[in-house]
Amino acid sequence: MADKPQILSFITCDGVHFDNASGKYYLLGVFSGIRALKFPVQHPRMYWFLTLTDVPAGTHKLTISMNMPTEPSKPVAKRGFNSRSPLDRIHIVNEINNMQFDQAGDYTIMIEVDDEPLVVTSFQVSLVNAIETE
Repeated sequence: MADKPQILSFITCDGVHFDNASGKYYLLGVFSGIRALKFPVQHPRMYWFLTLTDVPAGTHKLTISMNMPTEPSKPVAKRGFNSRSPLDRIHIVNEINNMQFDQAGDYTIMIEVDDEPLVVTSFQVSLVNAIETE
């Protein structure tokens, strides 16, 4: 067992469906960044699908923050979750609505459990070139 929770997956997508009959998650439209014609731009809806393991039994707090490297971090998703055992694989679906991006760049995403940073990754937001749209 690890010293702290481990992230098995962190996926950005357009939609997540959970099938009660099979217990499976279906992810639609996986992507790792967005492109915009102009800024600021507002992305109407995205989902962050997260899978954790090695989480001690009990109640915990998940925080996902996003920012440009020169800006202070802003929490985008905050929620509680439960772990029955460190052996569990915990799937957490976070729906993110109307996220605004003021400029193009590599945004930083930080994932924390109980205020302990687990990973820092990036999310690219770029300007579409006029040639690409023709």
